[in-house]
Amino acid sequence: MPSEQISDFCRIDELLSPEERLVRDSVRNFVQQKFLPRVRQCYRDGTFPSELIPDLGELGIFGITIKGYGCPGLSYLAYGLAMQELEAGDSGLRSFASVQGGLSMTALNLFGSEEQKKKYLPELARAKLLSCFGLTEPDFGSNPGGMITRAKKDGDRWVINGTKMWITNGSVANIAIVWAKTGEDSKSVRGFIVPTDAKGFKANKIEGKLSMRASVTSELVLEDVRVPADAMLPGAAGLTGPLSCLNHARFGIAWGSLGAARACYEEALSYAKNRVQFSKPIAGYQLTQQKLADMLTEITKGQLLAWRVAKLLDAGQGKHFHISMAKRNNVAISLDIARQARSILGGNGILDEYGALRHAANLETVYTYEGTHEMHTLILGEQITGIAAFE
Repeated sequence: MPSEQISDFCRIDELLSPEERLVRDSVRNFVQQKFLPRVRQCYRDGTFPSELIPDLGELGIFGITIKGYGCPGLSYLAYGLAMQELEAGDSGLRSFASVQGGLSMTALNLFGSEEQKKKYLPELARAKLLSCFGLTEPDFGSNPGGMITRAKKDGDRWVINGTKMWITNGSVANIAIVWAKTGEDSKSVRGFIVPTDAKGFKANKIEGKLSMRASVTSELVLEDVRVPADAMLPGAAGLTGPLSCLNHARFGIAWGSLGAARACYEEALSYAKNRVQFSKPIAGYQLTQQKLADMLTEITKGQLLAWRVAKLLDAGQGKHFHISMAKRNNVAISLDIARQARSILGGNGILDEYGALRHAANLETVYTYEGTHEMHTLILGEQITGIAAFE
């Protein structure tokens, strides 16, 4: 089997259309040529390579499944493949794209007015505007219905007060999609388009991260932020709005995590073939071969699961629990693969010359965000048994 096909053991490439292969290859080339030469320093410095944002806009990866408004209107499978290639570079790169195109733009496309779509979607698609998605709060992650952020009507304005936490792109965004209660229960949750230069809006960069270091993560603080009445997303009422956006992004994670896993596997395989101990490459020893066989098997299974979920979504038959299974499985196996790859690299695996430990640290975050592993377990449990284990 040619070496370039060894990560595609079951020839999944044959299941893709020429257009989908083109998307994948274009993003892969961008990552290899422009992003990977920068990622080690970005990870050390805790910065995102903002100079590459215009290139990302030109790639056409933001709002990739949205039809019209300057967006590509491609398949869910094309979207997944793009996320896979971005995360083969770094989870922070895929997160940037997931928030811009998978959360904020999905919110606008599904729930925005025609005027809002025309105003914002083309600019976001080209990365002329940057966005963030403010749902999670310091005390409410898995239970977004408990949010304490409030929006109160004052004449022809909404006044928003609250704090959002763990917000990717928060410190670089031009607009924030902020979710707030207009009443006391979760049925009153509404989305608002908030300019980040509005009076009373602050985005504080979160420092001290040991994971997702090549990504901007922020705390959003809104103190009497006033926005016009037409800043509300008219089509979103209750938690259905933000959760629908999360499903879109979670699907991207199901594919993206496999990109990180593949990068770790390929790095470990190359290293094992070249690292000689006791007179032969360590790839020739049984324990190393078992690790490599397990890694490739899990990547292949994960790709087939993600491919099937993509086809269901493209056919209009995909459900949130399909996405939960893919996100839950693929992130967990990718984290394990990253750890196994680090073990094959031995002591060298702790050096940032290699990507395995960086990917492993990032995947610890991916394991938790966009629905923790445990929450996706319970979503599947409810679907299986018909009994909800949480409110």
